[in-house]
Amino acid sequence: MIKSTSQIRQEFLNFFHSKGHQIITSSPLILPDDTTLLFTNAGMNQFKDIFLGQKKPKYTRITTAQRCLRVGGKHNDLEKVGYTARHHTFFEMLGNFSFGDYFKQEAISLAWELLTSSKWFGLPKDKLLVTVYADDHDTFKIWEKKIGLPLERIIRIGDNRGSAYASDNFWQMSETGPCGPCSEIFFDHGAHIKGGLPGSTDEGGDRYIEIWNLVFMQFNRKSNGTMIPLPMPAVDTGMGLERITAVLQNVHSNYNIDLFQKLIQSIIQITGTTKIHDKSLHVIADHIRSCAFLIADGVLPSNENRSYVLRRLIRRAVRHGYTLGAQKGFFCKLVSPLIHVMDESAETLKRYQNKVEQVLKTEEEKCDKTLEKGLFLLNQELSKTSDDTLNGETLFRLYDTFGFPIELVEDICRERHISVDKVGFTLAMKEQRQRARNASGFHTNYNNVLYITHKSEFKGYDCLQLNAVISIVIVNEEIVDTIYAGQDGVIILDCTPFYPEGGGQVGDQGTLTAHNHTCFIIKNTKKYAQAIGHIGTLTHGRLSKGDTVLAQVDKENQISIRLNHSATHLLQAALRLILGPKVTQKGSLINAQYLRFDFSYDQPMTQAETREVEAIVNKQIRRNLPIEVHIMELNKAITLGAMALFTEKYDQYVRVLKIDDFSIELCGGTHAQRTGDIGLFHITSESGSASGVRRIEAVTGEEALSKIYHPYDALSDIAQLLRVNHRNLYKKVSSLIDCVQTLEKKTQNLQHQQAIQESLLLRKKAIEIKNIQIVISHVNVSEPKILRILVDNLKHHLGSAIIVLATISNGKVSLVTGVTKDLTHHTTATELLKYLAKQIHGKGGGSQHLAQATGVNIEALPTALTNVKSWISDKIKII
Repeated sequence: MIKSTSQIRQEFLNFFHSKGHQIITSSPLILPDDTTLLFTNAGMNQFKDIFLGQKKPKYTRITTAQRCLRVGGKHNDLEKVGYTARHHTFFEMLGNFSFGDYFKQEAISLAWELLTSSKWFGLPKDKLLVTVYADDHDTFKIWEKKIGLPLERIIRIGDNRGSAYASDNFWQMSETGPCGPCSEIFFDHGAHIKGGLPGSTDEGGDRYIEIWNLVFMQFNRKSNGTMIPLPMPAVDTGMGLERITAVLQNVHSNYNIDLFQKLIQSIIQITGTTKIHDKSLHVIADHIRSCAFLIADGVLPSNENRSYVLRRLIRRAVRHGYTLGAQKGFFCKLVSPLIHVMDESAETLKRYQNKVEQVLKTEEEKCDKTLEKGLFLLNQELSKTSDDTLNGETLFRLYDTFGFPIELVEDICRERHISVDKVGFTLAMKEQRQRARNASGFHTNYNNVLYITHKSEFKGYDCLQLNAVISIVIVNEEIVDTIYAGQDGVIILDCTPFYPEGGGQVGDQGTLTAHNHTCFIIKNTKKYAQAIGHIGTLTHGRLSKGDTVLAQVDKENQISIRLNHSATHLLQAALRLILGPKVTQKGSLINAQYLRFDFSYDQPMTQAETREVEAIVNKQIRRNLPIEVHIMELNKAITLGAMALFTEKYDQYVRVLKIDDFSIELCGGTHAQRTGDIGLFHITSESGSASGVRRIEAVTGEEALSKIYHPYDALSDIAQLLRVNHRNLYKKVSSLIDCVQTLEKKTQNLQHQQAIQESLLLRKKAIEIKNIQIVISHVNVSEPKILRILVDNLKHHLGSAIIVLATISNGKVSLVTGVTKDLTHHTTATELLKYLAKQIHGKGGGSQHLAQATGVNIEALPTALTNVKSWISDKIKII
């Protein structure tokens, strides 16, 4: 019986569970504590702190089925997705991990048993072959002596990428950091398929397919290339679920496995296409998985970083849908069938299904407009192409002006057998890409990450000062014995009352003091793995490892933070009451001055909604409710209805903050004891921060009172200025507005009269060039906008004419050109304007009948008006 994708996933996990491995659920596609990764791209990502030695593992044996996304960086094969048998943006990585437990021999034995045992996957042994790193003799011997694999099916791969340890069989997390040799297991699909052995010149064929990579992390690579043995060698393996499923279901392409076939059938049904073998079906089937899970994991489409990747994927999928003949709004309808085919791994998707569908629907509507404009331009340019290459300038314009993903252009050009000028595009994009690279932050040197295994005990929930012992001193990113006066550094204590930055709450500030007036001013507090680092400057004396210090948190600052944090919880509950349960937290910032709360909502709040939310929060404050803290198991907390950020990593036991029956959330931050301590809550602004995300900023306590008083103080000043009391202020302002409107009408009448008088004079100045009336004049008017009135008036009275009027106002030249309808076959107002604007260093635009511009080169105006006569004469064609 052929196993389904879901059965294969579960069988993998069951096998390793039977071998003593703890099954760990997949982490999100976004790891919030890891700024080095754009997306989760391998099973080991969520265990990176363990591999780096910064965190002790809870379990020494682990197995996972990890959701992964590879779109960007060294794993950027987006243009191949849908057109090859095995490229994907989204895939599931099956893996088993050992942290200081077993190593090479047991890892290889376990892999071989799972793959070949009739109790498990039961693959024929003669269909399997392996590669090993050329210098990894231990692994070679295990395959030969312990497993009994024939020598011709064990292939040594050396440094085939141009430098030491640069090999397909030497894995490293980055240019520095944990690394080690790996052994890849390949499946032979048969001689009827083209392709040579791994390491051969024709290895790029599809006969031998890598199904599993066993990585033996045993070194830490320094920046100078030195390899230092890790204190705890580890095993990290990865096997693509889709690849092994293709093997076990006896199909060659991943897109022919049951999961994709069911999804493709749903796409055919929803789009109504008759192109049942079109590669666009593969693209859409791949991209709906990426897009749906990204949105469920908290990413929303926009034009920056991860969000732009999501937007590109949606636009590419939608474009392919339209080539199949799909109707608008088809993409979001694929979420439900996706949940069905993903089975147990789609729990997150089920929870956020409505949100995912709405985001996809909204983005597709935006995509329609972009596609329409971009495709029109692209088709125009392709029709002009004579050398079978689309130039880089057009490629850049499509990308920069219309947000048109380059992959879409490549897809369309590929279909028409036209190449694209990527070199020209790269040159045009160089500056923007550099800025984006500097801003993204998705890079790191792991040798700059300190290997801190120390654990600090946080006691800030119960006290704001205590005596502590210095455990570690860091200066210039190096662990030292002593820090001296004038030096900046990080000090780690055995215990601390300082809250470290996290969960949206800023780190505490304060001081560390010791004998002889020694003082370390703490500007911020952050986590370093399981340690808490106090970042600041030593102003007096010196401090060394082992010294005892008095750690004192800035009490007033911390109290303000507590009040704002508790108010944030009340705010979220109030928003869900007024706007509905679809509201979920997207981010927050809590400091001593104010709070900021980002939440999912697809339209601006009304003033009434904002006031109602503010009123509800203040009602809970007046109730003076106790703010309770409970420690409980995560599952129990979720069952009780505790709100949680899905992208956060939670331990088995969590801290639950409960405010009566109004709010219950998972939270590790510091809080007030009762809601009444907050005093007052006031929303200062409500705005959009991204597509589908709104942002509220608010203040509490004395700051809120000050903000509320401010408009009343301003009204008092206005009332005093107008010499009326508050009761008569509205009446006085209304009277002034009426007066201003009356004066404006009088001004308009005067301007109109001025235009009529000026128009009479200009009509007399009209000249004829080739039997056509021409008016060219520098006029003195009170407002540049009168020029338009003059042009319209002249057109009306002259009937047929070409008009150029200019004036100087506020140090600039203003130009208006006009051409009556009967003369636009000679020239247009915009063409005429363009000729003049260039001379006065100006910019402008308009229609073929009326155009206007402003320029800064006043001295050039007389010459420009003189020259324009001959220019017009040249344009007039004698009929």
